[in-house]
Amino acid sequence: MNYHIIPVTAFAQNCSLIWCEETQQAALVDPGGDAARIKQEVAQKNVQISQILLTHGHLDHVGAAAELAAHYGVPVVGPEKEDEFWLQGLPQQSRMFGLDECEPLTPDRWLNEGEGVSVGNVTLQVLHCPGHTPGHIVFFDAASRLLVSGDVIFKGGVGRSDFPRGDHAALIDSIKRKLLPLGDDVTFIPGHGPMSTLGYERLHNPFLQDELPVW
Repeated sequence: MNYHIIPVTAFAQNCSLIWCEETQQAALVDPGGDAARIKQEVAQKNVQISQILLTHGHLDHVGAAAELAAHYGVPVVGPEKEDEFWLQGLPQQSRMFGLDECEPLTPDRWLNEGEGVSVGNVTLQVLHCPGHTPGHIVFFDAASRLLVSGDVIFKGGVGRSDFPRGDHAALIDSIKRKLLPLGDDVTFIPGHGPMSTLGYERLHNPFLQDELPVW
């Protein structure tokens, strides 16, 4: 699977353009804003957008989803339904951050643990990783050892858990029980900041150094 990271908004959020090299079918993951810039970069890659994928319901990850879905005529897919209250509260999120109002959003399809999402000939595995938000999911391509992790894990850090229905213990459990066992060689694209590998984070991330699982 190929990827291209498009940092968007004042939050420097990593919108990921991912695509199947064989078919040129593509998806946009977490288009948080700056729709015009995203359209321009998609056009430069000469790929065909087939869907918008969301890891969770925070404004900085979904702000341009509705506009881009309408522009490309494609569905919005994800996150897990426990994040519905975040997506319905997008107008309040907009006001809180002083941004243009973002209308409530209902995805065309919610996603659950263990489901797959096809992007051309690539199948992304869906893992439910609550803690940052209750319905947070991640997308994993086992063939290319690439993980799109949203705001679950960062290089040297983890997602915030001080939002409504956030849970730090659940977040760490999600990382240790679901992400780290995917393998040290897995590279991940976080929701913000530079890429890293699960192996590096397992050894060096200060939030993951206590009671590491043994496998």
